[in-house]
Amino acid sequence: MLEALLVELTSGDDARAESAVPRLAALGKETVIPSLRGLLDSPEADIRWWAARTLASLPSLDPGLLLPLLSDAAPEVRQCAALGLCSHPSAAGIPALIRALSDPDNLAADLAARALIAVGEPATESLLAVLKEAGQPARILAMRALAEIADPRAIRPMIEAMSEESAMLQYWAETGLERLGVNMLYVKP
Repeated sequence: MLEALLVELTSGDDARAESAVPRLAALGKETVIPSLRGLLDSPEADIRWWAARTLASLPSLDPGLLLPLLSDAAPEVRQCAALGLCSHPSAAGIPALIRALSDPDNLAADLAARALIAVGEPATESLLAVLKEAGQPARILAMRALAEIADPRAIRPMIEAMSEESAMLQYWAETGLERLGVNMLYVKP
């Protein structure tokens, strides 16, 4: 049964592969993870994507299986891994997700921010560091994540961001301040 489902998963036909995902998940992680690990080494991005997709569908997955995929050569695999980490948040994934905020693929970076939001307050310190050290796109995503997490440790950086040139950075800082109950407008005189 496992082999037949793996053939479906790697068939190149999206409908057949998607149909195999829940059936593979139903076999249990102890049964399918060894085979999926092998597929993650495939030279074909499509096969790696379907392996990641299936891993992400497993209940109580060790997120460590998806973390290496955040640096895959194929953007669609990085996207799939980041999306999977949204469903399997773990503080262990924070460093890799922080790096993924600077992914050249905008969707992968956005999904990494969503995964950090799912991690919640444990990600705050690392996100605050991004505000100081990273490029503008990553800073905006970090500010959005901080706004969603609404950790009071982000209040001062949010206030400081209100004087930034970036309208997006200002928007997320203002949104975060509102969520934190700091409903004042901060402008630099």
